[in-house]
Amino acid sequence: MTLSGGALVGRASEAARIRQFVRNPGEDGHVLVVTGSPGIGKSALVDSEVGEPAGTGVRVLRAEGSETERELAFAGLHQLLRPVLAQAPVLPRRQSDALLGAFGMSDTPDEPDQLILRIAVLGLLAHVARSRPVLIVVDDAQWLDQDTVDVLAFVARRLEGERIALLGLVRAGAPLPAFARSCPVLDLGPLDADAAGRLLDAQPRRPTGPLRARILQEAEGNPLALIEFARSDPGQAPWPVEPLPLADRLEQRFAARLAGLPGATRQALLLAATDPGAVSGVPPQVWRPAEQAGLIEVRDAVVRFCHPLIRSAVYHAAPPTQRRAAHRRCAAALREAPDRRAWHLAAAGTGPDESVAREMERTARQTGRRGGLVSAALALQRAAELTPDRRERARRLTLAARLAAPTGQTAWVEELTDRVRTLCDDPVLLAHAALCRGQALALTPRRAAAYPLLTRTARDLAPHDPGDALQALATAALICYYGGDAGQRDELRRDFFRLAAAIGPRPEPDLASLWILTATDPSADHAALLAGVRGLAALDTAGPELAAATATLAWLLDENALALGLFDTVGGSPAAPSPLPDGLRCVEGWVCLEYGRWARARAVAAASARAAAQSDPPYTAAAPPALDAAVLALRGETGPARAAARQALDLVAARENRFVTVRARWALGMAAWADGDHEDAYDQFRAMFTADGDEVHYHVSRYGLGDLAAAAARIGRRESARRIVARLAERTAGSSPRQRAQLARARALLADGEEAGQHFRAALDEPGAQERPFSHAQVQLEYGEWLRRRLRSGRARPLLAGALETFVRLGAEPWAARARAELRAAGIRQNTGGRDRLPALTPQQRQIVSLAARGLTNREIGERLQLSPRTVGSHLYRSFPKLGVTARSQLRDVIDGRRTAPGLFALVDAGAGEDSGDRPQQHPA
Repeated sequence: MTLSGGALVGRASEAARIRQFVRNPGEDGHVLVVTGSPGIGKSALVDSEVGEPAGTGVRVLRAEGSETERELAFAGLHQLLRPVLAQAPVLPRRQSDALLGAFGMSDTPDEPDQLILRIAVLGLLAHVARSRPVLIVVDDAQWLDQDTVDVLAFVARRLEGERIALLGLVRAGAPLPAFARSCPVLDLGPLDADAAGRLLDAQPRRPTGPLRARILQEAEGNPLALIEFARSDPGQAPWPVEPLPLADRLEQRFAARLAGLPGATRQALLLAATDPGAVSGVPPQVWRPAEQAGLIEVRDAVVRFCHPLIRSAVYHAAPPTQRRAAHRRCAAALREAPDRRAWHLAAAGTGPDESVAREMERTARQTGRRGGLVSAALALQRAAELTPDRRERARRLTLAARLAAPTGQTAWVEELTDRVRTLCDDPVLLAHAALCRGQALALTPRRAAAYPLLTRTARDLAPHDPGDALQALATAALICYYGGDAGQRDELRRDFFRLAAAIGPRPEPDLASLWILTATDPSADHAALLAGVRGLAALDTAGPELAAATATLAWLLDENALALGLFDTVGGSPAAPSPLPDGLRCVEGWVCLEYGRWARARAVAAASARAAAQSDPPYTAAAPPALDAAVLALRGETGPARAAARQALDLVAARENRFVTVRARWALGMAAWADGDHEDAYDQFRAMFTADGDEVHYHVSRYGLGDLAAAAARIGRRESARRIVARLAERTAGSSPRQRAQLARARALLADGEEAGQHFRAALDEPGAQERPFSHAQVQLEYGEWLRRRLRSGRARPLLAGALETFVRLGAEPWAARARAELRAAGIRQNTGGRDRLPALTPQQRQIVSLAARGLTNREIGERLQLSPRTVGSHLYRSFPKLGVTARSQLRDVIDGRRTAPGLFALVDAGAGEDSGDRPQQHPA
């Protein structure tokens, strides 16, 4: 549960709760119980916070329950008080005798009076606590002897005013001991995917490839299981129907618990460990001894092992012959589940078998169609193991590598392709294997080696398989895009045109060719590229993979509405598995960021981070924090934004991934702008361009052009920014409306005199403003400021009001505050109302308030948002004071007022400047 250096993994909030309890006992009571399943990390968590390091000033007294000592009276109490028993003489003689007599340390032959004994324990603890606070820690409290439990229950009820706290650790499912009832409970659940991955990667023997994924799956977030599975030596990774092995010491320990069970129960347990779906015919009485032994739980005829390690121990404690027999029984019982049946047939065999190999290949194809790439690749790898013919084995291994390449398991793909090279010398098959290897390496730190491998493979495959030749160049184009180097981009385009000439005409639509041309230069022949993308989007037969790929192309061409519509057709929540490779999962988030769906962008970033944590190596982890940083910066959460952006920069070197570097720099610049630090903002935006004024990244650097000009204008660096704008003007002018709007905005901010107004209007007139609301509102705000400073307040007010409406709707508070200030200076005051208060809510609170205003109950809202009714009620409780309401019935007025706002702005003293307006005006926002 800890990394090197003792740092806890994934328990920050729980650790803070323990710290708060230890430092301030009595705020929420003097007793706290920590519960959780075996191995979940209860002891590690408590030890990390109450290990009595120097300077804490707390005296820790410990006891640990033991199954073997449950029948020994006061065994736990003796363990607890032993360090301070020497101070017992300070107690009154009768109490001291009762206390020592309970432990057989007194000459008094009589049994101690129970009340006096309890008072003596409380008195001794109170005496010790006079010098410094006392913390009682009881581990495995469910196994304490009853006499100790009774004493602690007496003490726990009398701690008010004392400097004594009691921390009990209880196994989940066990009844709480008497001293722990009716007190706060901290329940430890499994580690999340990210924390589990970090803990696993911190082990001395770091698992990779499919084994890493298997451990994460079977451990179910249990820290002990993660550590023990990583510690064992599986040799060749077991197949999916074979549980992971344990270290010998653990296997022997569990085997001892199995030895006392009836034979029928042991056989049933082995069958359940092999496949829980194959035990439907086992009578309930057969399971009962295993339930009583705490090995399994049976609910509604479903058998579940009480701990991930128990299943492994049951399976591997059986001899190989019995395990193979169990697989045969499972195969016979699962005739209606052909995929699982094939796996069990493979596990039941003892050597090559072409008929079973064909079954496994069929299973792989079925699984691959459902999107289970890892499972399909494993099935093909198993099919290859069962294949007698060497060339056929190489073919199946190549197919396995192709399916494994997008999963992020690079070491696995390299292992598969290395085996292909040892099995055959067919140049076409070897070229296909090289393509798989290059695709796997494309999003790793070894992308520099992948690029020439892919371009060489494209040439090798062109005469034999033009489609895969283009796929090789398409992957090279992905490397080129994330690298962002214009020289490499030009080289790749030349390679593509040579290859396209050699291949000849391709069937339309040609996704690979369209991807290569778009990823290398979205601005070149923008109209033709966009027509091709729209042709792909119109295909009725497009599946989720093609829809996601087409959405990515639309994003590159700044067609956000089309991209978002395609992502919506893919369906599912951001947390669901994505049809995109892990390295491209954030594309949907960048689309949502520009489109104004910021909550969804953050959800995509979180899901992408979780997916990146599962990859090997987790190289794609740099993009999610860059995306999250961008959203946080625009919302004015500048501290977290900077932390996320710096995390992204730490995870990726600039030369390897200029895309993420430029995105992170932009987020840092927007955070600095939100804080009013225009010098730092300029420095960050300037870092998106080279010293000569070229783009650091040939595509995304252009999106910082307007913000660079804004910062330069604020700090008097116009000439420097003008040189960059002039250098990029020719490349940008013929591209997307978004890039043209950026260019016009930059020119407006850097222009002198009336020329600025022309450029502002050009920026506002570019089509697609609804696809980039924040950027459009920036231009409205800046044009409104420019007009007001020239005493044209009447023309400025609608622009400023429109900008404010957008900023408030998006939650971009720093920009909303600036728009309000400009409106006040333009002679507009804001009426107070619910509208001003809505930005104070979190995005989830705004969503809940909106649904509640429509009359939905907490349960109905929870079903829509996948929250519990209690959580919904908690959010509403915290939202009411922010909105200035006291009843649910008032929410409709708040929301309706936000939508229409008929009297939001009213003209006040505006002066008599040009176009200032002489009569009261109202501008709907």
